[in-house]
Amino acid sequence: MRRATLTRKTAETDISVELNLDGTGVYDNQTGVGFFDHMLDQLARHALIDMTVRCSGDLHIDDHHTVEDVGIAIGQALGQAVGDKRGIVRYGSCLLPMDDALVRAALDLSGRPFLVWNVELPTSKIGTFDTELVREFFQALSTHGGITLHVDMLHGINSHHIAEAAFKAVARALRIALEVDPRSAGAIPSTKGAL
Repeated sequence: MRRATLTRKTAETDISVELNLDGTGVYDNQTGVGFFDHMLDQLARHALIDMTVRCSGDLHIDDHHTVEDVGIAIGQALGQAVGDKRGIVRYGSCLLPMDDALVRAALDLSGRPFLVWNVELPTSKIGTFDTELVREFFQALSTHGGITLHVDMLHGINSHHIAEAAFKAVARALRIALEVDPRSAGAIPSTKGAL
C-alpha cells in the first residue's frame, strides 16, 4: 500500500500528514490558513491523493512557518509513500487553464530536488494570504519530496486564479507521475536501477 503517516513538531509548528497515493482525492486539510487549506484541497483532489493535514502553527507571527513546514511534511510523506519508486511512470506534466490563468507544470520524481519557478503573482496578497508563500510551499515540497519541478505561468492577471492553477497543474502532473505503469513490470524507471 502506497501510504504514509508523518508527524513533524518544531518550536514553530506541530504537523501531522496522512497520504494515500492510490486514493480518490478525498481531503481533510486544516492548517488555520484558509486560502492555503483551499489550495491543499485542490492538490489532493486533482492528484487523486487522499490527504489529511493538521497543523498548529505560530500564526500570531505570520503564515510563513505553517505553509513552508506543511510543504516539508507533505514532501517527506510523499517520499515515504512512493518508496523506491518501482513501477511508477516517474514523469508528469500538465498545461492547466483557469479563466485568465494558464500554468504549465512538469516534474520528475527523480530524487534530485530542483525548483524552477516562473510565476509572477501580480498582488502581494490574496485576501490575507501572502502570495510569496505559494513559491515557498513548492520549494519545500520539491526539496523534501526529491522532486525536480518546473512551474511556468504563461498567462494570468488574477492572483487567485494563477495560484490555484499552479496547485492544480502540479497536482495533475503528480497524478501522472505517481501512476503505476502497467508496461514497466515493476521496474525502477531509470537506467541506473535506483532513484
